[in-house]
Amino acid sequence: MDLAAIRDVNLAAFPEAAEADLVEALRSGGKATISLVAVEAGRVVGHILFSPVTMDINDEKDPVLGLGPMAVLPGSQGQGVGSLLVTTGLDHCRDAGVGCVVVLGHPDFYPRFGFRPARQFGIGSEYDVADKYFMVAELARGALGRVSGTARYEPEFAGV
Repeated sequence: MDLAAIRDVNLAAFPEAAEADLVEALRSGGKATISLVAVEAGRVVGHILFSPVTMDINDEKDPVLGLGPMAVLPGSQGQGVGSLLVTTGLDHCRDAGVGCVVVLGHPDFYPRFGFRPARQFGIGSEYDVADKYFMVAELARGALGRVSGTARYEPEFAGV
């Protein structure tokens, strides 16, 4: 995998280097559980990363992952690249036995993939964000009934 290309995508997609630095920190710390790229004509145009999230209450048979960052080159946005990354990423999560995935993201984008406000399921974010931005998707039947409390991301996220 071309780590420089992943960094370039994140630098182009976000106004600051924080997300690109986060991806590198998670990867170098062995916390990048699932990392996927989208390639068009031999060029990396998108990237998505999933990393561990801890909960106050969580049955270990249903691990929880956090989606993010997800980045698409500006010239490739609006062409389905992000949707493909999310769909494929969630499929990889299911295949890995992940119970649910949380995301801090746009409420007009993520619900089409099964994400709903996490607060509806007794799950809060460690970050001070409006409920509509912090969402969860259940990937294993009944997993949302076995988790609750505050979702805590890896310490590397504190810098974003």
